[in-house]
Amino acid sequence: MTVLRWAPWSGQGLQHVVLTERDGWLTAEAVVIGSDTADFAASFRLVADDGWRARRVEVAVSGGLSLRLEGDGAGNWTREGLALPQLAGAVDPDISITPLTNTFPVRRLGLAKGESAEIRTAYIDVPSLDVFADPQRYTCLDVRRRYLYESLDSDFRAEIEFDKDGFVTNYPGLFRRLA
Repeated sequence: MTVLRWAPWSGQGLQHVVLTERDGWLTAEAVVIGSDTADFAASFRLVADDGWRARRVEVAVSGGLSLRLEGDGAGNWTREGLALPQLAGAVDPDISITPLTNTFPVRRLGLAKGESAEIRTAYIDVPSLDVFADPQRYTCLDVRRRYLYESLDSDFRAEIEFDKDGFVTNYPGLFRRLA
């Protein structure tokens, strides 16, 4: 079991994540209270195979909204049994309120220093729970320690720092690791 905690860059809020590995499956369960941009409480649960390919994503916002996506690990998603063709090719989830989802492509891709990869993610905005495909690029600056993250549909870029296990320690402007 691994316990991770992050705070928004401003320090206004907290998230607590418990990650367990069992029988070739990874499960992350989390509670998030507030962020730099909104006052809310939410929880999420991610289930992935041992290759860090997401198979289930559940997000619930306190007060009523909830979402459950099922993935096949190859970039095909469903919601309540209905195919989501707009997410085709999006292997990784990207939940707006957590840096945990940055670990998925970093661990899954295994990039060497100087290598880049372009990916599509299933981006989930919290608290609205809107879902859409989001093109991104990761470039490895130091193996498993620093990556350049680039949004391919905006001018957003950030150098993200990771620990030896591939978990975010510092995401400038967005998140800081507490534990």
